[in-house]
Amino acid sequence: MAESKLSLSVVRDYLSLIRFSHTIFALPFAFIGFTLGYLDLKQQNKPFEFEWLLLVKMLLCMVFARSAAMAFNRYLDRHFDALNPRTSKREIPSGIISPGNALLFTIITSVLFVITTWFINPACFYLSFIALFVTLFYSYTKRITALCHIVLGVGLSLSPVGAFLAVDPRFSWVPVLFSLSVLTWVAGFDIIYALQDETFDRTQQLHSIPAALGVPRALIVSILLHTGSALFVTWAGVIGGFNWVYWAGSACYISLLVYQHLLVKPSDLTKVNMAFANTNGLASVLYAVFTIIAIVMKILLVSVH
Repeated sequence: MAESKLSLSVVRDYLSLIRFSHTIFALPFAFIGFTLGYLDLKQQNKPFEFEWLLLVKMLLCMVFARSAAMAFNRYLDRHFDALNPRTSKREIPSGIISPGNALLFTIITSVLFVITTWFINPACFYLSFIALFVTLFYSYTKRITALCHIVLGVGLSLSPVGAFLAVDPRFSWVPVLFSLSVLTWVAGFDIIYALQDETFDRTQQLHSIPAALGVPRALIVSILLHTGSALFVTWAGVIGGFNWVYWAGSACYISLLVYQHLLVKPSDLTKVNMAFANTNGLASVLYAVFTIIAIVMKILLVSVH
């Protein structure tokens, strides 16, 4: 019994290390890309059957890649985290997980990610090295450029394209537009999250948009990025030719983008966490549910004709 409790405690510690609950940001877009792949096959008149095993492989890729990226980020930032009152109780600075174990966890999940892509298709396997490089490289960017938020957005934006390629390994514009919407969305809300560390980043010579421009201007940049995300979502709907269900989901998504900017003001940052986690998590889930329903409806419509 004691060993069982200890094992559960270790699992909880590592899930906390990688902030597993934040998987909700990119995972819904991976489901969109995955479903979109089947629509593309249907539109090409290619025979297919839905593969549950392929879905599991895609999910494993998402979990492994994100886990590697988060663990590596915590490993590299451990000294800064220890100095920052907001992050000093994280698993590595507090001694719950050792730096060596965090790095080992990064290596294991990185290898598992690449191995899993091998069992999907050659396109995913060869591109896995690029995806892994981008997601891991992000952890260095705060040391060299205020555009670190964009790099994070690029890393998460690979999810809809990667999931699409798992089903249909050919180029298509619609998943690219979904990826661009993720890129601008993530970069925008990461700027909001970074507002909390504006002063700390400056004292430690770390780079971020808030540290470089100040809170008011950083929020303007975030608004511009989220405006871009709304435009890409709209463009994807037009190019994809989706029905009213998609547009209902898009309206929910865009409304929640607007709402989070009503929550966070230059003079009041007390609701940053609400805007970052709750609002964005809800936005991605609602948008994905409506979009997937619209895609499935289009698959059925194409089947009838």
